Amino acid sequence: MNIHSSAPVRPALKTSKRYSAIAIVLHWATALLVISMIPMGWWMVRAINKPDTQQLAYQLFQVHKSIGFAILALTLLRIVWRLTHPVPALPADMKGWERVLARATHVAFYGLLLAIPLTGWVYISAGWAVSTDRPLMVATSWFGLFTIPDLPGLESMRSLAFGAMGAHAYMAYGGAVLIGLHVAAALKHHVIDRDGVLAQMLPFLRGKGHEDHHAPTGKALLPRGAGVAFVLLIGLVGCWLHLPGLRAEPVPVAAEAATPAAIPVSAAAPASVAADINATAWTIDKAASGITFSGSHAGKPFNGRFDEWTGDIRFDPADLPGSKAVIVVNTISAKTGDATQESSLKNGEWFNATRFPEARFETTSFKSLGGDRYEAAGSLTIKKTTVPVTLPFTYTLQGNKAEVEGSVELDRAALDLGMFSDPAAEWVSKVIEVKIAVTATRK
Repeated sequence: MNIHSSAPVRPALKTSKRYSAIAIVLHWATALLVISMIPMGWWMVRAINKPDTQQLAYQLFQVHKSIGFAILALTLLRIVWRLTHPVPALPADMKGWERVLARATHVAFYGLLLAIPLTGWVYISAGWAVSTDRPLMVATSWFGLFTIPDLPGLESMRSLAFGAMGAHAYMAYGGAVLIGLHVAAALKHHVIDRDGVLAQMLPFLRGKGHEDHHAPTGKALLPRGAGVAFVLLIGLVGCWLHLPGLRAEPVPVAAEAATPAAIPVSAAAPASVAADINATAWTIDKAASGITFSGSHAGKPFNGRFDEWTGDIRFDPADLPGSKAVIVVNTISAKTGDATQESSLKNGEWFNATRFPEARFETTSFKSLGGDRYEAAGSLTIKKTTVPVTLPFTYTLQGNKAEVEGSVELDRAALDLGMFSDPAAEWVSKVIEVKIAVTATRK
């Protein structure tokens, strides 16, 4: 009895003499991106902890993550294209072991091109830096165009971060080995065998078509299984070898950092002072005014601004006891020109802008320092933390228009900003300078 006679036959795609133009573009685009990642990854993991190269390494990490997601998207597209379009046949005179190795390598390549970006995504979602063995929550911005969310439920999973990074690194090494085998095989086919295999992927080379002797179904499963096994093996080995390096238990995440979206709140409300304040009221010229901040990140100075804020100012040098000012800032509007920094500032350990969209400064008293110099004492509230702040400023009046400039240095530790990932100010400076420049006219 023929046991194969009643088995359902799965229709196979016809073979072609050359890969399609789209397949060729996808192949070489992926190849260029992958090759760029190898020296980048090797250098940046060594440079990130050196003060003189830390800033460049930080920037490369953001590029590395963006390229990784691009590779993941291209690979998914390639798989769909491969499953729905014919591919060139293998040469009929290829030895059996060469066929197995070729097909296993292709399966392993696809597996690694999926698994390496995914393990990287798991690592950054865990919010733990393996190189320093401490929390590090940095948002992911795809080439500065949009934010890619972390995988949910993985925050502060230290063991997972170590395992994911181990698998990520070892699979990257495995990918480098496969690239070497792939290149060597392509050159063998072109230089020694002269069978036109390389021409299938390089349009400017001439090649010949092939008749493929398809292996029986049972044998076809062998290279597929070998390719998948290769990916799983090196991933598990990398994960396992990194786990023994764990030493301490994870630091618990602050409640508001762990649940940034627990209490949705609307955008910041307009600032206003009590109705019984009788000092002169002022209308702020927003186009000529601004609130900026500055500090250093990874050893490099940065400057930022808040695009959305409101102010209710009642000020009269002749009536300082009756003067009052309230400034309300929409924290989600913070801009630095670095998309990764901007996305990170919105997160739970920084402004937690979803739960706490407002930062509020309210004066309690004004004091003259002589001439055009004054001092405003008050309180600053960010998230759940309120600290006393004294803001020195200058006040100049020309006709009905006044100009005010002032600056104050804020301790981000006192305001609980970034204290989960960077309590020792190794990345972001402990002191942040805030400057105000207000142009206003009398109402």
